[in-house]
Amino acid sequence: PAASSPAASSSPAASSPAASSSSTQSATQSVSSSTKSTPAPASRDSGSRVIASPLAKKTASENKFDLRSIPVGTGPNGRIIQADVLDAVKSGVSAQPTAQQAKATQSRVEPLQVQPGTFKEIPHTNIRRIIAQRLTEAKQSIPHFYLSVDCRVDKLIDLRTRLNSMIPAEHKLSINDIVIKASACALKEVPGVNASFHSDYIRVYDFVDIGVAVQAQNGLVVPVLRDVANKGLQNISSDMKELVKKSQANKLKPQDMDGGTFTISNLGMFGIKNFSAIINPPQACILAVGGTESRVVEKEEGSGQFEVQKIMNVTLSCDHRVVDGVLGAQWLASFRRFIEDPSLMLL
Repeated sequence: PAASSPAASSSPAASSPAASSSSTQSATQSVSSSTKSTPAPASRDSGSRVIASPLAKKTASENKFDLRSIPVGTGPNGRIIQADVLDAVKSGVSAQPTAQQAKATQSRVEPLQVQPGTFKEIPHTNIRRIIAQRLTEAKQSIPHFYLSVDCRVDKLIDLRTRLNSMIPAEHKLSINDIVIKASACALKEVPGVNASFHSDYIRVYDFVDIGVAVQAQNGLVVPVLRDVANKGLQNISSDMKELVKKSQANKLKPQDMDGGTFTISNLGMFGIKNFSAIINPPQACILAVGGTESRVVEKEEGSGQFEVQKIMNVTLSCDHRVVDGVLGAQWLASFRRFIEDPSLMLL
């Protein structure tokens, strides 16, 4: 909010004690007259970079003053110094814009000027409006931080190949099915991540309901798999296939997307190596899964022997209000252990 600027005062100039009162009055009137007749300097463009000393920035912040109102400072190379800010505050040049004014300025951004007939405008669907609103709120209100780790998935791929050779084609398992199960096992082992933030408390859930991001016709949707920790891979796979079909046919019901204690977004099938996802509130975390690639890796550190390994990168986005760095790292370590040795999920 803008604060009123202090009243203008005469500049601090040294005067002789013997000076007459009439000359002093005349000088004061002259300064006052020149001050009134001098136009206010033009402010900087809102997108231009402001170069100012740390003390100038601190003084501007304390006085709620917008540094962009000073076109050029008196410091080296036009740098704004504290004296520039104090002079501008005394003369009442400009204070910081209010939140309402800033919002109005943002809404007046001019669209790109293009020739008619060279574009088409696609009206927002209801789901696109909801996606835009929720993701904007999540990114602005949740203090995100990110943790990444590489997982060796040779054993996972071998297990999937063996299991798929024993079941009908319509029930084939995907790597994502195993990622979902490994996430559920890690959430049971590190329950602090299976949580949500509320104004007066953090809620930690005993059950594991995992949302999986799916691209539908009208945009991104996140159907929820229920009670994943107590389901086998085949049940997870069949439930996931059913939810994907509903998503693509635009037949998801509200109860298919309600709740969820954790979310997974997998772009590995599109060749994406790694990415960071936006948290789906009120959940505390979302796991972004990248693709699998072959890397030449030393078998043991210092052994001098190398082998080709299948590596998958995952990134955990965390709400710092709920999950600290150590807790997030503990969850990723648990997830990595289940992914690299899937037989542990049977215990």
